[in-house]
Amino acid sequence: MTRIAARVPDPPVRRLTTTLYGYAFLSDLVLLYPVYALLFADTGLSVGQISSLFVIWSAAGILFEVPSGAWADAVSRRLLLRLAPLVTAAAYALWVLVPSYPAFAVGFLLWGAGGALVSGALEALVWTELDRLGAAGRYPRVLGRARTAGVLGVLVSGVLAGPVLAAGGYPAVGAASVLACLLATVVAARFPEHRRPPTAPAVAGEPDLTPPSGVHDTDPGWWDTLRAGVAQVRTHPPVRATVLLVAVVTADWGALDEYTPLLALDTGVGAQVVPLLLLLLWAGVTTGGLLAPAGERLGALGYAALLVVVAGALAGGALIAHPAGFVLLAVAFGAAQLATVLADARLQARITGSSRATVTSLAGMATDVLVIATYIGYGLVATAAGNAVAFAVAAGPYLIVALVLVAHRRRRTASVGARGDVAALGAPGPE
Repeated sequence: MTRIAARVPDPPVRRLTTTLYGYAFLSDLVLLYPVYALLFADTGLSVGQISSLFVIWSAAGILFEVPSGAWADAVSRRLLLRLAPLVTAAAYALWVLVPSYPAFAVGFLLWGAGGALVSGALEALVWTELDRLGAAGRYPRVLGRARTAGVLGVLVSGVLAGPVLAAGGYPAVGAASVLACLLATVVAARFPEHRRPPTAPAVAGEPDLTPPSGVHDTDPGWWDTLRAGVAQVRTHPPVRATVLLVAVVTADWGALDEYTPLLALDTGVGAQVVPLLLLLLWAGVTTGGLLAPAGERLGALGYAALLVVVAGALAGGALIAHPAGFVLLAVAFGAAQLATVLADARLQARITGSSRATVTSLAGMATDVLVIATYIGYGLVATAAGNAVAFAVAAGPYLIVALVLVAHRRRRTASVGARGDVAALGAPGPE
């Protein structure tokens, strides 16, 4: 990972990180999260209809992901971060005001669009601002803590949703969710954003805003930005490989999360115990995000070993078919969160040019495609062999990626050894 040795001014970095953590927390402080499936069922939707809504949600992400990333690069990343909570707030309001399948479908389209506005823009803004301050090396730590802040928002939502639902029904839960989104929009206005073209002269008394890495964030226009981002992924193998790594590592456990309640019920516990087992999983995810600073020290082989841990803990925890297996699943989800943060940090370090959000959004789009594929594959396997077997099968991609990383490392070692270029073997991070 990129490391910057220069002394970093604390106040600007602190403002950026506290704004980011507050934004991440409020964006996930959505009381509808734990109960929206109940809202769908109480409205009379079948399991098939609810599943189709999930597909619409993922499809919306694919549709809006890359265009919104290019928009963020061409216009303003902070603007998109302010708009995103407003779009998702409209979705939540629609659900509780007009509960019906068409309203739920439109709501998922809006939610998907809101998620796409954030994806790419957030990572690009944070990396660019840290890089401007000479603190790009802090990115994995900052991103890990931001993901943890989001998890805490989900946990608080889980605690508050029940009492609020009992007191005011779905309208009260929806109103609280909309309020959290409005607060997130207010917080997003505090994000710094410095994107002066490289030819613009510095103003006396103001800091030099040119990125220290030599990469300039200009505003070439939406279409040119989109083309540049796609071209970078298509023609630059390291970027393309890391985009695929982000997609595989993120999509698998992200899709499996939707099925953890079903897996919990299969262990024989009552419905009232399921939230406690899920809380254990989110504790694992929180720990994984906080371990990002330690994870920076992992080389390619260490990262491969981390993916093996994910695969083994996923399969083992599911196949035990006992509530104790959720301890292993918590380890798997925590390791997967850490692997996701490290892969994203590696991607940001490899992107060049002014299309940072566009390239990041391409990784997000690839993730959404793999999420849908995982949904379909999981449904087929679970129908034939049960949830535990489906979890174990879904762990396979992590093993495959780990083997690819090990094989690539061996080839690279052999190539460098043949040249006698020993110093090149010290490159950190997943390759």
